[in-house]
Amino acid sequence: MALPLSGIRVLDLTNVLAGPYCSMVLGDMGAQVIKIENADKGDISRSFEPQVNGESYCFAVLNRNKKSVALNLKDPDGLKIALMLASKADIVLENFRPGVVQRMGLGYASVKELNPSVIYASMSGFGQTGPYGKKGGFDIIAQGMSGIMMMTGEPGGRPAKVGIAMNDIASGVTALSGILGAFIGKLRFGEGQYIETSLLEAGLAWTPWEFGAYFGSGEIPTATGTRHRRSAPYQAYRCADGHVTVGAGSQKLWLDFCQNVIDQPDWPDKPMYLTPALRVQNADHLEHEIEALLMRQSCAHWVEKMDLAGVPGGPVFGYEKIMHDPHIQARMMVHDIEHPIIGAMKTLGLPIKSSGELNSIRMPAPWLGQHSTEVLQQLGYSTNQVQALFAQGAVFDQYPDKHGN
Repeated sequence: MALPLSGIRVLDLTNVLAGPYCSMVLGDMGAQVIKIENADKGDISRSFEPQVNGESYCFAVLNRNKKSVALNLKDPDGLKIALMLASKADIVLENFRPGVVQRMGLGYASVKELNPSVIYASMSGFGQTGPYGKKGGFDIIAQGMSGIMMMTGEPGGRPAKVGIAMNDIASGVTALSGILGAFIGKLRFGEGQYIETSLLEAGLAWTPWEFGAYFGSGEIPTATGTRHRRSAPYQAYRCADGHVTVGAGSQKLWLDFCQNVIDQPDWPDKPMYLTPALRVQNADHLEHEIEALLMRQSCAHWVEKMDLAGVPGGPVFGYEKIMHDPHIQARMMVHDIEHPIIGAMKTLGLPIKSSGELNSIRMPAPWLGQHSTEVLQQLGYSTNQVQALFAQGAVFDQYPDKHGN
């Protein structure tokens, strides 16, 4: 049984994180992804540390299941190659600042002339239209403008960034859902389309609770540390040797937590804890009382008690801890792969498990221009023509001598 996107051709014009994440998942699902990179230095993230044998480990994690063609798009012959690839692609994606791909000659209108049924996806900081449409935007800018930084961190503290590049990943996932939806539409109705999203909008789309509270009652979401705005106890609490999370916001879980975890069967009858809303209102007092108990024992002790009681809870791990946790190992979220330059390395595993063929990790990230010659030959260029393109700088391969090794 073939992967669902087997035979689907993707031309990836993206850089850094949002776009490459989207194209990586398309590749995981079987698509043939050709990544066009600048012939000079390639994807910006190739410069990111740590470097192993001159290759960025971070880039290598994000760009598996892709082929790299390095082109000088300012050279007419380099642009011609990109347009030839676009003319054969089912999906094209880009994340330049609005207007850049049009000036390059690779915008949707140009590609559609050659390929009327193409699905073309753009990701940008603020979208292709609107007052901010021409602004450049990075994840940190979108986190700040979306209100997310003002609702992250400790109460009264400075605005805090989410620990990961949340808006970048949100944009990549949002574009992915749009591409797959458009592809289903193309299968049903025979037409491609242009889709676009932004870091700002994709991040906002992940705030339904805050949106509802604001337009429902005028509530402005502020930083609450690890607390939930609608549920308590639902946060991280200190214990003797670290922190533990407790998710006991419903009335049943609250009763189970009091009776079977912390051995305080009278707490549910306290006036300030009678209802979920009252517990949220009195979260400061509740935190003080819970931590006074949890500080007497280790995190492992309390996690075991919550597990036995059926109350959701867990330790607060550092990243180094979860990467070696037996559950993550059992779920195959750390995957071993052989990179042509780095050598043996690890990459993130597949987060979706399925009963049939859905996704797979088939090949490591490419070195810059690793597949330039191969792709040109597939386009019909002769050996002499390929050599001439390399000589004039229209095409690049960082390690031409490593082919066949």
